[in-house]
Amino acid sequence: MKFKKIWLLLFLTCVCLPAMAYIGPAAGIPIIGSVVGFFVTLFLVIVAILFWPIRKIIKKRKQKAQQDQT
Repeated sequence: MKFKKIWLLLFLTCVCLPAMAYIGPAAGIPIIGSVVGFFVTLFLVIVAILFWPIRKIIKKRKQKAQQDQT
């Protein structure tokens, strides 16, 4: 019984006819924009995470320099 289902599934997947559908360039442009937007967002998140400790160090050095001047 199990083999009959497998053979039937295999047969049906091989017999399928192509859809003959046209996907124009208008469908690809939003996909490209979404992918670019995702990677830009990912890059900005990584830069923000890496820059956070550096910003704190710079801020502490400025405060120390101001205290030394007074």
